[in-house]
Amino acid sequence: MESHPTPPGTGHGDRTPPDAGVRPEILASWQRSQSLGIDRERAALPIDSDLDPDSRLIRAAAPVLDRLCHRFSGVPVTVALADSRANILDRRGDPTGLKLMDAASLVPGANVDERFMGTSSVSMVLSTRAPFVVVGHEHFLHDLKELTCMAAPVRDPVGGAVRGAVNLSVPRMLAEPGMALALQDATERIGERLLELGTARELDLMRSFQRARERGGHAELDLGSGDLSRLGGPAPRLASQERLILLERAVELISSTGETFTEVPLAGGRVAVLRRRELRHGDAEGAAVEVSFENARGTGAPGPATATAPDGRHVPLLDRSTAAAEAASTPDTTPEPHAAGPTDAWLLLVGEPGVGRLAAEARGRLSLLNEAGTRLGTTLDMRRTAEELAEIAVPRFADLVVVDLVEGVLAGEEPPPGRLPPDVALRRVAAWAGEGSRDTPIGGVDHPAGYPAGTPQARCLGTGQPVTDSVLTAALTEQGDRVHPVGLLGEGVHSYLGAPLSARGSVLGLAGFYRRGRTRPYEQDDLTLAGELAARAAISVDNARRYRREHHASLTLQRSLLPHALPRLSTVDLAARYLPADARAGVGGDWFDAIPLSGMRVALVVGDVPGYGLQAAATMGRLRTAVRTLAGLDLLPEEVLAHLDDLVSRTPDESFGEQDPATGATCLYAVYDPVSCRCTAARAGHPPPALLTPGGEARLIDLPAGPPLGLGGIQPYESATVDLPAGSLLAMYTDGLLKENRGYGSTDARTGRLLASLDHAGPALEDICDRVTDTLLSGGPYDDVALLLARVHALSEDRVVSWEFPSDSSVVARARELTRAQLAAWNMSELDFNTGLVVSELVTNAVRYGGRGPVCLRLLRDDSLICEVSDRSNTSPRIRRAATTEEGGRGLFLVAQFTKSWGARYMPQGKTVWAEQVPQPEQPASEMDEQALLAMFDDSG
Repeated sequence: MESHPTPPGTGHGDRTPPDAGVRPEILASWQRSQSLGIDRERAALPIDSDLDPDSRLIRAAAPVLDRLCHRFSGVPVTVALADSRANILDRRGDPTGLKLMDAASLVPGANVDERFMGTSSVSMVLSTRAPFVVVGHEHFLHDLKELTCMAAPVRDPVGGAVRGAVNLSVPRMLAEPGMALALQDATERIGERLLELGTARELDLMRSFQRARERGGHAELDLGSGDLSRLGGPAPRLASQERLILLERAVELISSTGETFTEVPLAGGRVAVLRRRELRHGDAEGAAVEVSFENARGTGAPGPATATAPDGRHVPLLDRSTAAAEAASTPDTTPEPHAAGPTDAWLLLVGEPGVGRLAAEARGRLSLLNEAGTRLGTTLDMRRTAEELAEIAVPRFADLVVVDLVEGVLAGEEPPPGRLPPDVALRRVAAWAGEGSRDTPIGGVDHPAGYPAGTPQARCLGTGQPVTDSVLTAALTEQGDRVHPVGLLGEGVHSYLGAPLSARGSVLGLAGFYRRGRTRPYEQDDLTLAGELAARAAISVDNARRYRREHHASLTLQRSLLPHALPRLSTVDLAARYLPADARAGVGGDWFDAIPLSGMRVALVVGDVPGYGLQAAATMGRLRTAVRTLAGLDLLPEEVLAHLDDLVSRTPDESFGEQDPATGATCLYAVYDPVSCRCTAARAGHPPPALLTPGGEARLIDLPAGPPLGLGGIQPYESATVDLPAGSLLAMYTDGLLKENRGYGSTDARTGRLLASLDHAGPALEDICDRVTDTLLSGGPYDDVALLLARVHALSEDRVVSWEFPSDSSVVARARELTRAQLAAWNMSELDFNTGLVVSELVTNAVRYGGRGPVCLRLLRDDSLICEVSDRSNTSPRIRRAATTEEGGRGLFLVAQFTKSWGARYMPQGKTVWAEQVPQPEQPASEMDEQALLAMFDDSG
């Protein structure tokens, strides 16, 4: 029990309740009371004069309340007993206190619910279903502000339902914590007495039935063994599952108000017929359920008959024609099946309807948990999981369910450990009130949700435990759907239960369950069930959050490793698509690339790494980096694949027998030369590219099929060369484009659809990409898909010139003259000095070190000027720092200084050294100072 100081301003003339020293839930109750227009000076309480003075609750509580008052004799204490509807049933204690209760209209029959009295301990207990203390100034009515009132619920031990509440009132200055403990002990004792009284009633019912049974010759069926306990013939033996079904149906039949019989099909063509017979003994009312066994078609034969039990015994059946006649003569009674057939009946279960209802509800809760175990978390989607929780709970557990998740959780962030602060940002992700609300907007779904202090949601998030409370619709009109979905609940008081979505020590959100009206308030067992449902949903939500985070990280990594933009080339138009797999499969390792090469050539690459997730994306990035490195060496396509295969085949740690994650990856590598209009390609376990020539039909290029990377062994990779007329379209793709229904389907048929989509494509490459993906992936990709389109162009003859010279030093001057003339023809004279220097150095090196074969000089003009010198030698040129006393060794250094880039590539016979320059007409190249040029070659020190 907490004690709060009395704040100033609490006089009777002050009609605004103070806020100082008042708990948030009390303030929330005050706000509801004010919205109802309750008079704080004297509330008008309705009085029910039709209460049973000898009810079961009063008889159970009377001796306990006497002992409680005797315990506090000498202290002005009053004790009041209220039922579950907040009606005062009994009161006793200090005479002065009882007079004060009379003055406040707190008489037997008065209703002290919050709707009529405002904030009180009894109303708070019946709302929250938990003990509650209201201290002096926290009362809404001025007449009670001098008292401290503490109340505790009276629970039925069978099912935990709140049957009422006991309130203990004492002057504020005399209140002690021990009083609240004594009160809770008293309410527990009342619950025990309720059980004792209920057991006595059922014993009376059993005795009444036994007497009737003995007169009628009935016997008792032992469900444990399936044998007859006494009297009558032997009963058929029952399988364990059959026994359980019969007991469940008997419980339902006892708790039913209209049904009198039910049939249960059993094995062997038998039918168990359960009949409900009303019982009464004094004020105890109950029912007995008898069971009889018949054939599926009915026995129907007149006179004595027998039934064959599963063990082969013949069971005598008694004639029940008299019972059938009695049933037929009873008005408003539904005729029982097989009424004319002879049978024998055995007692199955005796009980009160209320107890049967509790048992049926317990079985329903187990069934609901079982359904939740199979339906929750069917997808790795947080919103869908929240919707599944709502759909499972409605209508069996609630009339309306809303689910709110933390904003950070929806984004995939790690939730903070422990309980949530009251100002945490939430978002409503699901609301469901049954099929009738499918097209009705409910409770601000996809909008932020916030819960002020004092609301049951705030208490639930603050404590991390399920809570229950009452929701008064009239008091929520100002808050609207931000706290409760007012529009869907309707007018009146409703029951609310909030359960936190907790997983792995963190609270991910909140599930709110509503029941319209107060006829079915949430009880202790419901709190446990809601907590279990919320916990199961929270695990699925957290799994979806973790998957979302990993999926997003994988996708981000993969997209960062893919080309951000394709290069703009004058000889090849490019367009590409990367489509990640669906949410179930996750991110894969498909990739593409376009790499400019020397001589205005371009390398086109498409690859596919097996697997999904971060590892596949990282492996893809490693392979793409390796391919770009190998492409920079100007290797042939088959050599690139051979080096990749060797890279993948190297086990990271042979001692542990690990396998490279890239093992089994596929790759297609092609090089297009715009001068010769030829394409050379090789593949490692990859689908061949498709080619569409101008005026022709799309077809697949016939390439030698090499093994996937890491599986090549000693088998060499081979390439093929095809001529590509100007305007040809080359399509390279991964196998995800050809997969249908998780990889099942005809690959040939889908390849045909791919070629057909290329045949009917327009000129725009982006439109072609969309057409191909829409045609083959109309239902979304089942695997990662990478698509790379290239429309090739030829380099016109007026942009290429070449000469061949003998291997003689005298040709260097001739090469410079021809180069100068060609630059003049191309209006690129501003590059004379640099180009002359480059040509001189490269031709000189080719003559000196290129062997005896001829030397070829070629110039290519595009946005840049490319100078290429070829010879028959395979010696690799390299830059070195020449010593001060050396006369040579500075040629390639000068080439690197006066060009944008340079390099060498190898041919089957010989090599080509190239250098590229970018014209800058606005800033003509100036001759470098002689001393500065010489200083570049000085040795340090």
